[in-house]
Amino acid sequence: MLSSLFRRGMLGITRRSWVKRLFTEHQVGRRLATRFVAGEELEDAVVVAHLLNGRGILVSMDHLGEHVHDEGSAAAALTDYLACLDRIRTENLEANISVKLTQLGLGVDRSMAAGALEALAERAAGVGTTVTVDMEESTWTDSTIELYADVQRRFGNLGVAVQAYLHRTEDDLRRIMPLGGHIRLCKGAYVEPADVAVQDNRQVDARFRHLLAMLMAEPATYPAIATHDDALIRNAYARARVREGPFEFQMLYGVRSALQQEILDRGHRLRVYVPYGSQWYSYLTRRMAERPANLALFLRAVVGK
Repeated sequence: MLSSLFRRGMLGITRRSWVKRLFTEHQVGRRLATRFVAGEELEDAVVVAHLLNGRGILVSMDHLGEHVHDEGSAAAALTDYLACLDRIRTENLEANISVKLTQLGLGVDRSMAAGALEALAERAAGVGTTVTVDMEESTWTDSTIELYADVQRRFGNLGVAVQAYLHRTEDDLRRIMPLGGHIRLCKGAYVEPADVAVQDNRQVDARFRHLLAMLMAEPATYPAIATHDDALIRNAYARARVREGPFEFQMLYGVRSALQQEILDRGHRLRVYVPYGSQWYSYLTRRMAERPANLALFLRAVVGK
């Protein structure tokens, strides 16, 4: 309950216009942005991806944006992601892309979003990489899973994110695990009501461990363990000892670099999520609102600790 109240409070504060101006127009906000977002241009993300690949880290590139309200914006987002895939090929990056279906027009025309996802899957297949479909608010979960499942059956190079705090996620996993894609397990970042999502952070952690056990026990899946939580990572280390098949850890750009190195030193695969683009404010505020520990991470970064 406290974690839910914190999330609601943080998002409520950061939606105020004066707070947004503080972040987007002043040095403090820009300092956060440059620490946790690669930059506003694709070229910025390419530079960061090369640096991370040089350390043995895989990358997932995300052109920030969501909830477009017109076909032109959705078409532009598709063009941007196709360009990103082309750069992954020409730069020989060890990278894939992460996309939000509402950015590709799901809220405007479902068939448009479906066509865009198919186009990205086809281009990614030519590049030799994959596409991760991010999970958004619960109102979009059904559509997201349906579109993901349809395109994954035909192309086989997609992955999808699932959120541990949703009551429905165990059933969703049983539906999508047989499709064989990579499955990104995260806690969940949106404000959801109690009838939709677990509200207590300890219960969310327990659900994460339970769902991770399901994923790690299924050889046909490729689990992507997306957390910065020490206890959950230790739990994953233990499960890795008996895991049959590949998996990877996933973390955010700019967060817990020492822990990232520990994961690499243990011989595990690590993929870092590299966001870029002008719409970085909502991304940062949602990350800060996920839990108090995340806010502390961002605040320490601002003061250089």
